[in-house]
Amino acid sequence: MPFLPAHAQAPERAPDTMAARVLACASCHGAQGEGTSDVYFPRLAGKPAGYLYNQLVAFRDGRRKYPPMNYLLEFLPDEYLKKMAEYFASLRPPFPETAIPTVSDAILARGESIVKHGDTQRGIPPCASCHGPSFGGMEPAIPGLLGLRASYISAQLGGWRYGTRTAAAPDCMQIVASLLTEDDVKAVAAYLSSRPAPADPSFAPQGSLPMPLACGSEPR
Repeated sequence: MPFLPAHAQAPERAPDTMAARVLACASCHGAQGEGTSDVYFPRLAGKPAGYLYNQLVAFRDGRRKYPPMNYLLEFLPDEYLKKMAEYFASLRPPFPETAIPTVSDAILARGESIVKHGDTQRGIPPCASCHGPSFGGMEPAIPGLLGLRASYISAQLGGWRYGTRTAAAPDCMQIVASLLTEDDVKAVAAYLSSRPAPADPSFAPQGSLPMPLACGSEPR
């Protein structure tokens, strides 16, 4: 066996772990998937793996459109996307500081009412009926709603309302969002972004929430 001088040692390799493989995600979503200061890059950590997987597939297949995500995921197979989703679902970094509301108490109260109780006269179910009373989401694919900024929540509700974000039938989020006014969206986003981190960030067990409008548990 030939002798290798000290200065000719084999180059050190990066660890072959999922944490190393998803470093490309860190600049936008944080080293632990906690989200960053940019309002449009959401928290990924601790969301149900099924939800994260569905979103990765949607970006890869072009059903959700954001060029950097579409490009990064374009050639990744389903099994790899599942592993990415499971990795981020397993993380539990601290939640960000609670946002200080910039709206009136009346708007916050309206947001709380919709989120917790819905609006029966207009056929709007409460957010809590699918996302849980602590807004932590439900297995396998209903996301938590806390740790997100108001601008991000507003943008996503707008996407559902105007059809730029869609899901497999029955597209319950599109149905619910279409019933909301602009003022409703503002109120819901302000209220959810002002909620403190949950004592227990776990999501509810599959099938444990009422799920109105004949919605399934795996939105895409």
